[in-house]
Amino acid sequence: QKNLPTIDPNRRVLGVIRPSVEVTGSFSKTDYVGILGTVGTVLSNSYPMELAKLFPEIKVEQEACPMWVPLVENEEHLTEGAAYFVKKNLDNLFSRQPLIDTIILGCTHYPLLLPIIEKFVPPGVKIVSQGAIVADSLRNYLERHPEMDAKCSKNKQHTYYTTEDPLKFSNAASLFLGKKVEALPIALGR
Repeated sequence: QKNLPTIDPNRRVLGVIRPSVEVTGSFSKTDYVGILGTVGTVLSNSYPMELAKLFPEIKVEQEACPMWVPLVENEEHLTEGAAYFVKKNLDNLFSRQPLIDTIILGCTHYPLLLPIIEKFVPPGVKIVSQGAIVADSLRNYLERHPEMDAKCSKNKQHTYYTTEDPLKFSNAASLFLGKKVEALPIALGR
């Protein structure tokens, strides 16, 4: 979001936090929402700040889950070891606030842990996974901005660029997408 306007002011960034927060407020009946995120996400307080703007009545409890991303990236996300860490983090979250009835998975990796997360979440708790929400938000944006839609390729070709190690990115992306991905490196101006 910071670099793109200087690199190409005609391009836009669709974030994941705002679209997720916009729908979350309508899910909670108790006005208690839990955020499961990386350490960086939790420290940024991005979700609580956005929720406060749109739904000031909602109380937010966050839990940093530092082991979850490595578990996914090392393809250990459906193991007993993963279950241990998922249960531990969910127990921590609900021990601090048992009234939580909606949880946001605040990281793109976390939906791969969903089968285990669902085992340890109390009955009736809504789990908000960002993928479909962000996709709907993008569709809505493109419908409202046909000038941007016209710039989108319609030939179903994908090119993936990464600022990190392309092999590491390609392996992770292949896991997420269920097909082989080959990313290209790109350097951002500082």
